[in-house]
Amino acid sequence: MLTDRQRREAAELLRSAERGATPIAPLTGSFPGIDTEDAYEIQLVNIRHRVAAGAEVRGHKVGLSSPVMQRMMGVDEPDYGHLLHDMELRPHVPVPVARYCRPRVEVEVGFVLGDDLPGGTCSPADVLAATERVVPALELIDSRIRDWRITIADTIADNASSAGYVLGAGRDPRELDLRAIEARLTSDGELLAEGRSDAVLGDPAASVAWLARTVARFGVPLRKGHVVLPGSCTRAVDVTPGATFTAEFTGLGSVSLSFT
Repeated sequence: MLTDRQRREAAELLRSAERGATPIAPLTGSFPGIDTEDAYEIQLVNIRHRVAAGAEVRGHKVGLSSPVMQRMMGVDEPDYGHLLHDMELRPHVPVPVARYCRPRVEVEVGFVLGDDLPGGTCSPADVLAATERVVPALELIDSRIRDWRITIADTIADNASSAGYVLGAGRDPRELDLRAIEARLTSDGELLAEGRSDAVLGDPAASVAWLARTVARFGVPLRKGHVVLPGSCTRAVDVTPGATFTAEFTGLGSVSLSFT
């Protein structure tokens, strides 16, 4: 466990790294003994800092939602981060790569809530009942930790490596089998990655329910209008200047994001 002062120091290091797009050494080396509780507190220090400066929380993202990634990180459940209003990107507005440290894109079936979710008892059925629409999404992830040399504590403290997101139009979730959506990521016609929505905890709605139950322990509700990104259907792909990425989903549509 770290002291409050150490947590604030770690949070400032991450803020500086993000502002200057200059990654830092792993927190696990700089702050021996850091654990997941410390990491979530560090994440919250920076979220509160951004909200105090005018940012608005627009939702949350779930990371480490596949068994493969959990085994890689040595954990048995996902993690989460916050989505802020200034992280929302636009399909037709190119994004400067130089703004980030080492960005990657992930393909996700996003959820836009039409009602508040229950907390500690939330089930996938509750998620479907409360979801206004599911949407094609690309999440832009970035690590303020040098060379992506992260442990679970590093990524949690770093807002679950979240950096931005873009959403497509979407559909009513009751019109789809959310466990069987095929997803493809292409760039300039080249297939880069493909997968299926059940790669996310077997059902992306289960990932959203996990999030609602988890954040409820900290008194955080998932509200009407919030966006939830439940985890990637495919592997993450590195971003390069000049690239345009398109995520296509069977029955759901597509969304694109370009970089300069």
